Amino acid sequence: MNKRQNKITIVDVATEANVSFGTVSRVINNDIHVKPETRERVQQTMERLNYVVNRQAQKLAGGRSNVIGLLVPDLGTGYIGEIIRGIDSELTISNYDLMLYTTHRTATKEAGYVFSLAQDMVDGLLLVLPRNPVDYTGTMAKNKFPFVLIDHQGTGENCPAVGASNWQGAFNATDYLIQLGHKRIGFITGSLDLGAAIDRLDGYKTAMRTHHIPIDSDLIYEGTFAQPDGYTGTIQFLNLQQPPTAIFASNDCMAMGVIDAIRDHGLKIPDDISVIGFDDIPQASLVRPALTTVQQPLEQMGRLATQMLLEILTNTDSKPHRIELPTQLMIRDSTAKPKSSPG
Repeated sequence: MNKRQNKITIVDVATEANVSFGTVSRVINNDIHVKPETRERVQQTMERLNYVVNRQAQKLAGGRSNVIGLLVPDLGTGYIGEIIRGIDSELTISNYDLMLYTTHRTATKEAGYVFSLAQDMVDGLLLVLPRNPVDYTGTMAKNKFPFVLIDHQGTGENCPAVGASNWQGAFNATDYLIQLGHKRIGFITGSLDLGAAIDRLDGYKTAMRTHHIPIDSDLIYEGTFAQPDGYTGTIQFLNLQQPPTAIFASNDCMAMGVIDAIRDHGLKIPDDISVIGFDDIPQASLVRPALTTVQQPLEQMGRLATQMLLEILTNTDSKPHRIELPTQLMIRDSTAKPKSSPG
């Protein structure tokens, strides 16, 4: 009996429900042109026979898999978790499943996953902080395969993308530190092959120049968005003859490493040194002292990117566009005036 159940096909479902093969296919693909009573009968038959949809075969047959692919660099941060939360919320109400792949920030692996998924596995792709999308976005656009980039500026006007105002967020954060009285501000970058990291570095530099504060290369440490870079960069700053009075990390994950390094050095936050991050992941408000950071609307970015992708799936004539959401400076307890500042 179990052996027979494992071999149940769409033809068996059609025969048992007394409908055509095409009707079963339309039910599986959520086609609206099926009478409610027929849809219910087919679904009950599928459940009774323990029929499991072969998504890949369904896709190859010219139908839809009702699966959205998601590529993320890793799963180790609240940043990714918040974006996925927004994506999952939208897909849940849209009757789509999610297929998740992690690229581990490897460009070749990312491109390989994209081409594999786009061929026969999913209906569309969401790519979070892609490393080198120019390698494959042109091919996907040419083949009219639906995709949306998240936290990326896109690769041209025909590249759909959802991001945040990284430059403005970094400018505002640096300006805030300068207004407090800080002049020696250490900056830890993200991976500089990513547009978001470059924009944040440029925002920092512009704010410094705006206040006529020279850019000191010793106060810029090139990181990769990983927590250990926050620690290593901070130790390097603290070993300078004139250490910074504030450190701005390009994401909250590295800011956590900054906090650890300062404490291991026997210093206090913000009494001895101020710390500021970027993203506003859930942990940012839970650490002590609570982290001052630039809030990206991460969940909203996931939601909007998913809505954009579903719109492309349902309306092939829709024109791709880019959405840039505003950031907001969240002032908490990890920043204060420097000791040498008057008052």
